[in-house]
Amino acid sequence: MKRQYDSTILILAVALACFGVLMVYSSSSIMADRRYHDSFYFLKRQGVFAALGLFVLAVAMRIDYHWWRRLSVPLLVVCTLLMAAVFIPGIGHQAGGASRWIKMLGFTFQPSEAAKLALIFYLAHSATKKEDRLKEFKYGFVPYMVVLMVLLSLMLAQRDLGGSATMAIVTGVMLLVAGTKWRYLTLSVLTAIPMLGWLIMHEEYRRQRIMAFWDPWQDPRDTGFQIIQSWMGFGVGGLTGQGLGEGKQKLFFLPEAHTDFIFSVVGEELGFVAVVIVITMFLGVVLLGLRVAGQSDDGFGRLAAFGISLLFGLQAFANMAVVMGMVPNKGLALPLLSYGGTSLLCTLFSIGVLLNISASVEKVQ
Repeated sequence: MKRQYDSTILILAVALACFGVLMVYSSSSIMADRRYHDSFYFLKRQGVFAALGLFVLAVAMRIDYHWWRRLSVPLLVVCTLLMAAVFIPGIGHQAGGASRWIKMLGFTFQPSEAAKLALIFYLAHSATKKEDRLKEFKYGFVPYMVVLMVLLSLMLAQRDLGGSATMAIVTGVMLLVAGTKWRYLTLSVLTAIPMLGWLIMHEEYRRQRIMAFWDPWQDPRDTGFQIIQSWMGFGVGGLTGQGLGEGKQKLFFLPEAHTDFIFSVVGEELGFVAVVIVITMFLGVVLLGLRVAGQSDDGFGRLAAFGISLLFGLQAFANMAVVMGMVPNKGLALPLLSYGGTSLLCTLFSIGVLLNISASVEKVQ
């Protein structure tokens, strides 16, 4: 029997990935020429990862998603060990003052990106297995908090507060949906708030990000520079933009134009219309993914689809909100659009798993 995948999710994901390659080139060509004497430097690397990512997506959508349930615990263990390995000299790679990558064969790999997906598989597997005991504090809350604390400790040691917050939110919401008592999760949130405040105030760069969020004009040449330049990009873009490749903010005015702030380049070069279209495409993937979760009659498939959709939407919203100045800068990439091989591969793989779940839903119907 021929499988019926959710073709709309597939089309939207592929379109966003291809558009991302185009925007990476547009936002990075001049900087790449200055830094590497090759204007196609980032385009070639992102193109390779996009092609590999689409292959991974095609494979993942054909593999029975129940395999990921069987492999959920080993995958989580391996990802945890890889996250710890970034601190080993000669294995870990440091950039921007943070140690988050493993470098090999000229490429870098960020284990925490894979760990987010491994955690979703583990939560979906374990919560389904212990469905009748999730309301018990000892079985439905404590073990998951222990696993989460281990992962968060490693991520915070990597100075990745944004990724840590994302992982914590995904875990909390998935457990709530699975059946864990809300008062246990509320207690964990109340406990985390003062800890979060300490983490922010303990690091100077985090305090500066908060101050820049509240009043970027207080220091427009330093801490507020990034968000002001982002606003200027959206502003001059107007309704239809300056034209693809014609943006000026990427000319060393907007830091990280091809990574964290690529959405601002979209706004400047293609305008408000393109911004709305891109947001709608992201929202479409999320809503369709949630529909797949709601229609699945398999506990693991339902929670896995929900977790994948939530992670995708949360990361997209967080990046867009940062670029628009709605929340403090967290250093999160925009899924499928921002430059970065690990993020692109993991996102397309997760979309492939989501598509496989959608096919099982279609077969049931």
